[in-house]
Amino acid sequence: MSELPLEPERHEDAEALLVLDGRLELEVEQIVVSVGAGELYLVPAGAVHAVRPGSSGTLVVLERESS
Repeated sequence: MSELPLEPERHEDAEALLVLDGRLELEVEQIVVSVGAGELYLVPAGAVHAVRPGSSGTLVVLERESS
């Protein structure tokens, strides 16, 4: 993760975000969420979400592959 924000997005399936180190600052459906190292956050299917400024560290994104 860099410290730059990303544009809002939405996915058909849920998306799991695992922070290995650092901190992930998210906005999910207009609610601010902070996820720390070792924490997992599940973005519900169809939820509009975006990475907010100030996020930094290593993030693993787990999502279902489209067929």
